[in-house]
Amino acid sequence: MSPHELAQYMLNQDHFSQWMGIQLIEVREKYCLVEMPVKQEMMNGLRTVHGGVTFSLADSALAFSSNNTNEASVALHCSMNFTKAIRLGDTLTAESILISDTRKTGVYDISITNQHKILVATFRGTVYKIDKKVTDL
Repeated sequence: MSPHELAQYMLNQDHFSQWMGIQLIEVREKYCLVEMPVKQEMMNGLRTVHGGVTFSLADSALAFSSNNTNEASVALHCSMNFTKAIRLGDTLTAESILISDTRKTGVYDISITNQHKILVATFRGTVYKIDKKVTDL
């Protein structure tokens, strides 16, 4: 399977990412660009997007980029910085780029921007390669 086909295979089984409305925009080996509309049920008590939603978008981008070579990986450590409030009606894009790759781990930087290309959050995720194939799980 191609990287895009593997990412789509994972998305087809990922009901949470589907609920969030995540769409695969571009997928290459160990890279992905995903998009998500902000929905009413994603808002918090301050009328901005719940931070967990933004984290989940980045986590999904991490999963689709780190598993798209059929080498199964799981999150080992993730950190996030929020840089701008996200509002109802925004469309978010998360771009996941591999910055370090070893035999057992990978580190990815994910930038989350809104529809105006304004950076709203940054995320760094480290994955652990579990010596299994995505398609065998």
